[in-house]
Amino acid sequence: MFIGHWAPAFAAAAISKDAPKLGTLFVAAQLVDWGFFTLAAIGVEKMRIEPGMTAMNPLDLYYMPYTHSLVGSLGWAIGFALILLMMRENIRTVLIGGTVVLLHWFVDLLVHRPDLTWAGGTNKIGFGLWNYPLAAIALELLLIGGAFWWYLRRTKGPAAPPWILFALLLALQAINWFGPHPTVAGPRLYFSALAAFLIITLVAAWTGSTRWHKREVGLAVAS
Repeated sequence: MFIGHWAPAFAAAAISKDAPKLGTLFVAAQLVDWGFFTLAAIGVEKMRIEPGMTAMNPLDLYYMPYTHSLVGSLGWAIGFALILLMMRENIRTVLIGGTVVLLHWFVDLLVHRPDLTWAGGTNKIGFGLWNYPLAAIALELLLIGGAFWWYLRRTKGPAAPPWILFALLLALQAINWFGPHPTVAGPRLYFSALAAFLIITLVAAWTGSTRWHKREVGLAVAS
């Protein structure tokens, strides 16, 4: 799963005017992957390239207890929620942000081979849709497309920014699906992933700054 992880961010922005800003939600939706690639870069969590590992990619994500265990993901969600709590005294904002972080693990559960854990142990789980490309592609497009459509319906503002963001997401997803696969797990791969997350997040932050939830009112809200 790649751009499908940002579906909860769009959905959260659509569901409530109290949701964090879209850029913040995009950070939340991929926070555990930000953590994974950072920890992999310093040798704490580990992956390797094994051609044929799944039908869709060669990633063997064999050690990631701090980010892709359910307990680890819950820890990241609580940490993110605490940061929001320090920034904004709004419990609904805090709960929405933390939930978006935690949903990453459940979205991964659908597509990953058994490489996720409950609490970092040897009992690994994953439904493995990456071994069924048509199903995995359809699921990813359905998630991101449906959430994006809902975001457009529930917010108002210029049309161009969200469509630019959506086009960028689709372009990067096409590269992820149809471009050359990595041959080595190392700093180049890790920092390329982090750079992609950063670019998308910046565009999402710009998009969010141009739109308002339809339930928002006030002098600062565009009519």
